[in-house]
Amino acid sequence: MAVQITPSILNADLSRLADEVARIPSADWVHVDVMDGHFVPNLTLGAPMFESLARHSSLPLDAHLMIEDPDRWAPAYVEAGAGSVTFHVEAAAAPVRLAREIRAQGARASMALKPATPVDPYEDLLGELDMLLLMTVEPGFGGQRFLDLCLPKIRRARELIDKHGLELWLQVDGGVSAETIERCAEAGADTFVAGSAVYSAEDPDAVVQQLRSLATAADG
Repeated sequence: MAVQITPSILNADLSRLADEVARIPSADWVHVDVMDGHFVPNLTLGAPMFESLARHSSLPLDAHLMIEDPDRWAPAYVEAGAGSVTFHVEAAAAPVRLAREIRAQGARASMALKPATPVDPYEDLLGELDMLLLMTVEPGFGGQRFLDLCLPKIRRARELIDKHGLELWLQVDGGVSAETIERCAEAGADTFVAGSAVYSAEDPDAVVQQLRSLATAADG
């Protein structure tokens, strides 16, 4: 499938989120990190702020829930306007039921794995998902260095997706930049979250276009 670039607004100016999203018109999605201070040590915005952003964004939003008890809270983000909701398998009590509930409400269901969480035990769940997110840093903070040790897992996830003939997006999140995106694309990822690489630039949208070009060339 075509490469998709989904900038994370974690590194944007959080006091002007609607304006910051308007600076990346070439993006496919906006990646919104939701952290509760428990599942990860950081704390960010919740459903009311997400809903406000959704009303003012022309781009679809993916809510990345780095929170405890996503089974309880994920549906609220669909109601708040998320086009995609990503939950962590490490925190979900019933991931299949949760994915089906998210889909039933009309959003795309995505499951995230931390760097140390292997993908093979979840092979049978992949058909219940619209996207699989592989973290390439430890979740919780932006601006971390990409972990090359995650590349074999990206390759393995691509093998499993292709094995079952699934139309499943394979997303990577963490340390994605012009220096790392080609390795991710070559390993099989097709959807890329980039935060600091985009919003530290004077022209964020130019970076979005650059990343798309690099990943497309590497994938081709």
